[in-house]
Amino acid sequence: MRRNTLCAALFATLAWPVWAELAYVPNEKSATLSLIDTTRDAVVHTVPVGQRPRGIAVGAQHVYLTDGKSGSLMIVDRKRGETLDTLRLGDSPEGVSLSPDGKLLAVAIEDDNAVHLVSTVNRREVAKIKVAGKNPEHAVFSPDGRWLYVSAEEAEQVDVIDLRSRRQTATIPVGKRPRGIGFLPDGRLAYVACELAGKVYAVDTQTQRVVAEIAVGQYPNGIAVHPDGKRVFVSNGRDGSVMAIDVATQQVSATVTVGKRPWNMALTALGDKLYVANGRSGTVSVIDTTSFSVLKDIEVGELPWGVAVR
Repeated sequence: MRRNTLCAALFATLAWPVWAELAYVPNEKSATLSLIDTTRDAVVHTVPVGQRPRGIAVGAQHVYLTDGKSGSLMIVDRKRGETLDTLRLGDSPEGVSLSPDGKLLAVAIEDDNAVHLVSTVNRREVAKIKVAGKNPEHAVFSPDGRWLYVSAEEAEQVDVIDLRSRRQTATIPVGKRPRGIGFLPDGRLAYVACELAGKVYAVDTQTQRVVAEIAVGQYPNGIAVHPDGKRVFVSNGRDGSVMAIDVATQQVSATVTVGKRPWNMALTALGDKLYVANGRSGTVSVIDTTSFSVLKDIEVGELPWGVAVR
């Protein structure tokens, strides 16, 4: 019955025009997925999914979710609303990201100290790559699809995976407890939020060295990069705020207050709105990126982990 409910609710999204953007929010504690219509900024569906949904990525045809309790990756068909596969990968999977060409998924598995690569074509694991950092949380593809940058909660480094050789080839020292990672659209810089350092580190991807340390709020964790490449957004968990970083100056240019324990975030395709998952508030804050003000707080489930917009 649980699966049938999920299928029916996801199938109902087909009633929306193909051009409509939806924000998908996995709620870790309530084990639900909230779907937000970004035009009206309202929840249009909340459906049960898995046992402890965390990481999320959305492709053209599928929704990909990690389940922290079962140690699996859930693959849901967006058109038919069917769960096509549940792949057991390892204990405590966290972030999942989709390659630029849409052919690969990278899943960070905390207890394995590894990143698992899954083919979106045949929905099977194709590689397991060990990393040096302990408890990897995010594994993010570079815009050209050549590299994976991996953050680890119990580390002071970003591990770099070469996707041609499918092994770790470099380590970039950063601050304590690196979390969110985001690349500029041209790939020349990557930004890493380091929670216990209270800083965001800008990394030159050619030299693989830190070129700027930006002081932000307390417990920074989520990163989102504006599609124009001029601003980077960071959520500050303890402060309950989001800051905008000016890429030209590498300085904080604006701050806005959101809900409690803001975590991972996502932007609309045009970059006009930023959606912020507030874990302890059970809400998603919608930020106008022009005025840098909160337009609305949307109630979702318990412990929203992040947001993916498609």
